[in-house]
Amino acid sequence: MKYLVLVPDGAGDEKIEELGGKTPLEAADLPFIDGLAARGEVGMVRTIPDGVAPGSDAANLSVMGYDPAVYLTGRSPLEAASIGIHMTDTDVAFRTNIITLEGEGDYEDLIIKDHSSGDITTEEADELIQAVNAAFADERIHFYTGTSYRHCMIVHDGGTGFELTPPHDVLEQRVGDHLPKGEGSEFITEMMCRSYEILRDHPVNRKRIERGLNPANSLWIWGQGKKPQLSSFCEKYKLQGTVISAVDLIKGIAICAGLDIAEVEGATGTLHTNFKGKADAAIHAFRSGRDFVYVHLEGPDECSHQGDREGKIQCLQDIDQKVLRPIVEALREDGEEFRVLEVPDHRTPLALRTHTATPVPFVIYDSREEKPADESRQFHERSGEKGSRFDSGFALADYFFGA
Repeated sequence: MKYLVLVPDGAGDEKIEELGGKTPLEAADLPFIDGLAARGEVGMVRTIPDGVAPGSDAANLSVMGYDPAVYLTGRSPLEAASIGIHMTDTDVAFRTNIITLEGEGDYEDLIIKDHSSGDITTEEADELIQAVNAAFADERIHFYTGTSYRHCMIVHDGGTGFELTPPHDVLEQRVGDHLPKGEGSEFITEMMCRSYEILRDHPVNRKRIERGLNPANSLWIWGQGKKPQLSSFCEKYKLQGTVISAVDLIKGIAICAGLDIAEVEGATGTLHTNFKGKADAAIHAFRSGRDFVYVHLEGPDECSHQGDREGKIQCLQDIDQKVLRPIVEALREDGEEFRVLEVPDHRTPLALRTHTATPVPFVIYDSREEKPADESRQFHERSGEKGSRFDSGFALADYFFGA
């Protein structure tokens, strides 16, 4: 038996007037997943528990079968695991975005323009992180290069009691309204302010501006936490699995859960990722004996953060045809019995450009138990509301895996 979980990050949304009152999932042409839905099960699931911020960390833990209220110790420690950083029990990891600020005057009066600096390349970002390390690193603090705009700061014997805001939650807003708060947070604010002086005229950014690209001109520090302790996925579900993602956070969850990672060349975490490469990696994992593959695609979420409605719809259609279809067709060709779960980790409404905790739709298809076709069952919010309901992502995972 093979199990495929496909996660179009941030695919859930709200009704949009310009789409005739439809959501992007409803407006997109998704013939393959809708074909599975017609012969499978649809419903809604609440992936974010009460009192937990609606981040991809909590949501993906939930979908993978872990209660975020128990296992989530912060976003950045999971990313640190992916980067290969060894954390002690007293270390604190912080997610460090390189962002785009614009405007004139004091740092506090600048505007948060772009949380991803135009999806800066990892090679460019590494040069900037090295400049940051030259300015700030000491026996207690060090910065590590991650992927694209997503990086990590480790503070030895650090604290976690700070109020730090994700930059994608406050786009187009004033920096001074969202600076770190809490006792002892002044050192974070100081580094963010000084980083602007270091990075705004850096050669990497001068070249980006010349090419019409957003400069990566400031650090934005958030997502703090200590070393995570996840239980073994294999022990819980008795499955050997592989995770495929361009995002360090998802890779870190995989590492901490004892799952393998498949690296895919050209996987960017954007609309322009290597869809075929991800599908090929999933097929290879199944044919190499893996029971379970988790394919995570960041593109819909990134399009939502950028307010790109057309890009989000196109990304959903590419996932349907370039990722889901070839994987399922390969499983059928190989004569495998299989189950498919497609579910967003959370909603990222285009109107808000940030995450919400509102339940998301899902589809479950089982090749052994096809239901009589019902074309009213489709992969979108309106259809899901008429189907099954799960109060948590980890309850859905237990149901899907038969635990």
